[in-house]
Order: sequence, then structure tokens, then C-alpha cells
Amino acid sequence: MEYVYTAMLLHSVKQPVDEAHVTKVLEAAGVKADSAQVKALVASLKDVNIDDAIKQAAFAPAAAAAPAAAAGHAGEAKKEEKKEDAGKSEAEAAEGLAGLFG
Repeated sequence: MEYVYTAMLLHSVKQPVDEAHVTKVLEAAGVKADSAQVKALVASLKDVNIDDAIKQAAFAPAAAAAPAAAAGHAGEAKKEEKKEDAGKSEAEAAEGLAGLFG
């Protein structure tokens, strides 16, 4: 996670997100920089517009929360339906047994 924060920090202060800068920031923060992770981060951000990615990420939690809330309400409705169905099944079974003995 420190690597992503480092890239965001460098971007916010208008510095290039390259291996040298990422390593410098991590070491200044007291993190032993793993050169493989630094290279992977720089390579993965090579063609990414960080400003656009941040804007899209800002809307993602709100967009993801709405379907999750709807799914939660749907789950509650299904539970209520199952309870009602179970009650009907018991009543029908009792009627059927009464017909056998009745």
C-alpha cells in the first residue's frame, strides 16, 4: 500500500513517478524499498492518467454502495417470503393429514 501512496504523493506534488523518486520517498518514510515492487508500480502506471483514475475512484464507492444496499433489501424480502411459504406449507400439510383421518 505504501507504494501506491508514494505514487499518489509524487503525482500530487508534480514529480515524476519513476523508480528513483519512488525509492527516495519510500526510504525517507522508513520503508525498505523492494526494487521489484518499485519497477512493477512504475510499469503499471506508465500509461495511466492518474487524475482520471482518482476521479473514477471517487465515484466507485457511491456506485458500489447502491447495488449493495438494494441487494440487502432484496435479501430481507426473500427471507420474509420463505417464512410465509413455510407457514403455508405447514398449514397445507395439516389439512392434508386431516383429510386422511377425517
